[in-house]
Amino acid sequence: MTLRPFRFGIQASNATSRNEWVTLAQRSEGHGYSVLTMPDHFGDQLAPVPAMMTAADATTDLRVCALVFDNDYKHPVVLAKELATMDLLSDGRVEIGLGAGWMISDYEQLGIPYDAPGVRIDRFLEGLGIIKQCMQPGAFSQHGTHYTVTGYDGLPKPVQAKVPVLIGGGGKRVLSIAAREADIVGINPSMHAGVVGPEAFAHMTEAAVDEKVAIVRAAAGDRLADIEMNIRAFLVNVTDDGAGARSRLAGMLSVDEAMLLSSPFALIGSPAELTERLLERRERWGFSYVIVGAEDVDKFAPVVAALAGK
Repeated sequence: MTLRPFRFGIQASNATSRNEWVTLAQRSEGHGYSVLTMPDHFGDQLAPVPAMMTAADATTDLRVCALVFDNDYKHPVVLAKELATMDLLSDGRVEIGLGAGWMISDYEQLGIPYDAPGVRIDRFLEGLGIIKQCMQPGAFSQHGTHYTVTGYDGLPKPVQAKVPVLIGGGGKRVLSIAAREADIVGINPSMHAGVVGPEAFAHMTEAAVDEKVAIVRAAAGDRLADIEMNIRAFLVNVTDDGAGARSRLAGMLSVDEAMLLSSPFALIGSPAELTERLLERRERWGFSYVIVGAEDVDKFAPVVAALAGK
């Protein structure tokens, strides 16, 4: 796997005012983060499309992406039009994050059928094909099991000749699809349970990540060199007392301290330690695109300064 230069993102979801949101976006850009990403859920968070556009409008180079849009929440033609419009109005700074959906509470609150994973993935795959077609010149038709599009020319077209697509997965089928279809492949824990719980933590070990990355490498074939590998670090604590912080968190989560040291989903330690760890993880797994939480934007900045673009 080709080792790419590092880039970093911030996963943000909420703000109490425009000023707070704009300040976060500008601070992220100022620290050297490449991307501001957002979840797509129906709890206490800003709506992704207007929030992403506002972040892009308040910055010069910061890219924006949903991590990820749930294919079931919007018809893919509608989402494609919104994405292309954002790309046009941001001068080409949109990345497309798309997934099959996993959070069962969203479905329950909205009264959307929570279909079996295979059905949701089939529908997502059709939706992905439609979004890609919408971004290309000319009209197209696509007749599938879940969507029918006839003679549609998606306008406006994006500024970027090829808008990068990010697909994250925790299971074999979605990871294989990502390896074949995405420009950016995100390695995720398993979310089959529909909630974040013990199953998710079991999929954060280095052994589990070895298996997931192996699936991507096998499915990608000749595309492997063109894929950017992504990881969202959920457990972040920039501190000079890394051992103590890992010990305390391990007790709270009922996991082994060793897992928190070796898992790429965890970044706990001093800036120098984390810099070394990220270099090792890129060498082992290819992870060059790393996302941390908005609450970490300042404390993690020394690591970004040390590695971004290198």
